[in-house]
Amino acid sequence: MAEKPWDGRFLEKTDKSVEAFTASIAYDRRLYPYDIAGSIAHCRMLAKVGIITDEEASGLVEGLGIIKRELDRGEFIFDDSLEDIHMHVEARLLQVAGKVAQKLHTARSRNDQVALDVRMYLRDETHRTVSLLQMLRKVLVDLADGHQDVVMPGYTHTQRAQPVLFAHHMMAYYEMFTRDQARFSDCLDRINVMPLGAAALAGTTYPIDRAYVAELLDFPRISPNSMDAVSDRDFAMEFLAAASICMVHLSRLSEELVLWSTSEYGFITLSDAFATGSSIMPQKKNPDVPEIVRGKTGRVFGSLVALLTLMKSLPMSYNRDMQEDKEPLFDAADTIKACLSINVQMLPRITVNREIMRKAASVGFLNATDMADYLVNQGMPFRKAHACVGGAVAYALDKGKELDQLTLDELKTFSPLVKADIFDHLTLKVMIDRRQSPGGTATENVARAIAEARKALARPPA
Repeated sequence: MAEKPWDGRFLEKTDKSVEAFTASIAYDRRLYPYDIAGSIAHCRMLAKVGIITDEEASGLVEGLGIIKRELDRGEFIFDDSLEDIHMHVEARLLQVAGKVAQKLHTARSRNDQVALDVRMYLRDETHRTVSLLQMLRKVLVDLADGHQDVVMPGYTHTQRAQPVLFAHHMMAYYEMFTRDQARFSDCLDRINVMPLGAAALAGTTYPIDRAYVAELLDFPRISPNSMDAVSDRDFAMEFLAAASICMVHLSRLSEELVLWSTSEYGFITLSDAFATGSSIMPQKKNPDVPEIVRGKTGRVFGSLVALLTLMKSLPMSYNRDMQEDKEPLFDAADTIKACLSINVQMLPRITVNREIMRKAASVGFLNATDMADYLVNQGMPFRKAHACVGGAVAYALDKGKELDQLTLDELKTFSPLVKADIFDHLTLKVMIDRRQSPGGTATENVARAIAEARKALARPPA
């Protein structure tokens, strides 16, 4: 059984069942690059302010480098009795560098040490997530750009409503993921705060240089309050909130891909490389990738709820409960990256069935609003025009026809304002291109939105 840093206070050795129960090394070992980087920076700071000598610092830095290489190669031996990655590194450093390793923990606590590690880890994960979102946005713009002439039904209440461009639909998701990227980038402002030097909760009596450590670790600022520094997990909750919102958007996109790939819709065909079959039904081609993305949304939501619940009633400052922050955080970070990555690979390989989409947009009275607008332009109040066209729709339904399939005489029975030019207003192209209000689905608007998106994507992500 390894010695504990607190053994001087205790008369009994820690029970093995307690060691196993309290150990976090099974999952926090992934923090090792950050733990070692933080220890190296701390070590150099201790030498800079004269708490240890330059020679001692050199030995410690060399030893930490050896340990990192062992961990990189998978040669490091883990032991539950050492609880976490911090104690593992410290114990191994004693073997590698000798007794000088006992000086490394001067002026710090595991409380500020773990806060540092998690912040450094999450900073990297956030940058990776932002990069994937940038890639996904480009994929959506490419998909929109390549299908600018494709018309499809737009839906409200999952009922056909008005025709829109498929490119407009894709650019709606571009906007969603643009907001997601901005949220993650904004998270970095709260993540990128250096907590080391807060020690256990009250700061330290040693003449440390926190600004120097922050500079070494590329933190723009240090935490201003030592108690908040060790007990704050707002930055992690904020990341999980951003991840949850992003998963909502991925799930909505997945839902549409699942629906659109059915025989009932037939709007798209998924690549065989991104679909699976049935173990019993030979004809099946299942949209498993978007289904799994849709399913993984609950995992990320669960991670957010877990951390909110964990933190909601903790008194100041550090509490061991906070050890439970890592598994949901790690899982959510892995999940969001996996879901973004698979969409980046899958979406460029879908086939858009343009004729099926156009046919679907041509039936179901999607031109009813345009007929009402036509009457308004002839001088009829909109509410009266709405009722008038409603009557025309009921009549057309009874005849088994669309509005544009009725004769001019039939349409005139609903209003004397109807003229022969009404049929020009009820074609798909005219209906699309008349919607020129800012943000509308007009071809010109969509082309402009795509061009503006390309300019935005040409700038590197924040």
